[in-house]
Amino acid sequence: MFKGHPKGLYVAFFANMGERFGYYTMLAIFVLYLQSKFGWDATQAGHVYGGFLFGIYFLPLLGGFIADNILGYGKTIVLGIIVMFIGYLMLALPGHGEWFIYGALAVISLGTGLFKGNLQALVGNLYDESKYKKLRDSAFNIFYMGINIGAFFAPSAARAVRSWVLKSQGLEYDAAIPSLAHKYLNGTLANAKELSQFAHEQMGSHFTNLEEFSRHYIDALSKSYNAGFAVAALSMILSIVIFLGFRKYYKHADITHKQQKALNKDSVVELTPEQTKDRLMALGLVFLVVIFFWMAFHQNGFTLTIFARDYTVSAVNKATAVIFNLSTFLPVLMGILGIVLAVGKNNSAKVRLIGAAIAVGSALVGYYTISQLKPEGNPISPEIFQQFNPIFIVFMTPVIVGFFSYLRKRGKEPSSPKKIGIGMVITALGFSIMVLASQGLMSPHDLAQQGGVSPVLRSPFWLIGTYFTLTIAELFLSPIGISFVSQVAPPQYKGLAQGGWLGATAVGNLAAGLIGPFWDKWELWQFFALLVGLTLLSALFIFSILKLLERATNS
Repeated sequence: MFKGHPKGLYVAFFANMGERFGYYTMLAIFVLYLQSKFGWDATQAGHVYGGFLFGIYFLPLLGGFIADNILGYGKTIVLGIIVMFIGYLMLALPGHGEWFIYGALAVISLGTGLFKGNLQALVGNLYDESKYKKLRDSAFNIFYMGINIGAFFAPSAARAVRSWVLKSQGLEYDAAIPSLAHKYLNGTLANAKELSQFAHEQMGSHFTNLEEFSRHYIDALSKSYNAGFAVAALSMILSIVIFLGFRKYYKHADITHKQQKALNKDSVVELTPEQTKDRLMALGLVFLVVIFFWMAFHQNGFTLTIFARDYTVSAVNKATAVIFNLSTFLPVLMGILGIVLAVGKNNSAKVRLIGAAIAVGSALVGYYTISQLKPEGNPISPEIFQQFNPIFIVFMTPVIVGFFSYLRKRGKEPSSPKKIGIGMVITALGFSIMVLASQGLMSPHDLAQQGGVSPVLRSPFWLIGTYFTLTIAELFLSPIGISFVSQVAPPQYKGLAQGGWLGATAVGNLAAGLIGPFWDKWELWQFFALLVGLTLLSALFIFSILKLLERATNS
């Protein structure tokens, strides 16, 4: 899987990993921050969430245009990292109102627009050489792993910073307190008994009155999220150091069609108008389909996070707690990696010895950290569920790539468009799990009317199962889609085409937030059934135009 790739891929891998760590640290707490600071419901937070994600993924169209026609890929990427740093730094400043936050989100969106699509275009350029072309899909799977390694550590980093700030204020995190505190301050809390109990538990002998406690808790929790945004800003520094420090490994690929044409007109490959038209049409149709995937998938930072907070148990037994704490989960993961290295048939004796050492060391560390957990009542927080998708990506990518390689050797590997269609079907299966999990649960509207505490709570494994299924869908769709764009895009539109892929993602993300009103008005199972239906219809559509897409791929 990792053999034969140019070194420039790994520079992009680590630069992207740093940037994505910052982004997902911010995204893990974003909706929780808005609701905690301003007391917003899911509809209000969803509008901002969807609008921000729309900007994040729509502005790469602008970034692609700037790179293709003005600055080139490398300079545009560096400018994007700098702009993102400024935006995260703005979010890290406490005490500001809504419009300052909107301004910070706009700056982050602009920076991401300059960075994201152009880095993907740069990776695609590395594989235009004939000796690398057959590795293109595999390259984007590896590149995608970098995204998800950063994303895996992000929720734990956000939680650790939040807990540290709250502890410095003599407080502990409890998901139920912010909503009750805002309702008390707004005069809409019918019964303050539960809030009063929380206040005594948190403050002890220091408790004076509920108004003071409510303001103190909201302020402290908001500042803890500001500190999480500061971590995101610091990660931008790591990203730019990697990208600039190892430029020599990708410098030859940092050239646009326009720049290449100016240097040597005879070496530039030009498509016929008919080929260009076919390729642009194929890209547009794929973009239309993936809108519905991202609308469904990006419920992870919105309604699935709310489900984790309001409908999932907040404390688990020792066995389950292992996968919710980085100090216990990481040794388990490293142990699995060590075993794989130790027993691999094609591994050298040295690699097997290293693997055995990793496995033994991880077992010792894991034994100690797991022994520190309580038999029952280990707390879990809603944002930590977002760590499962990226770690599933990291561990399942070699499996999926190996599966495709197995099919390729036998001449049965699906085309890229067919893989995307299969991914949509698997997405529908993922949300079918949530339809089942929602049976018998109170609707969000009724829950809000009764104080926001559900009398029935679900096991965390419903959400984990959903995230696992969506991960498989994502591996069939997202890295393959990026690879498809890099292969099919006309040379003069490479940056813009990657921006188009992200623009489609933007529309899906906007829809992810805009369907928030259905969450507040419908039964839970109805909301998730809507996602099942839309993704199945999208799958049927892409299978109906499969020949057209495959023709463009081969033109």
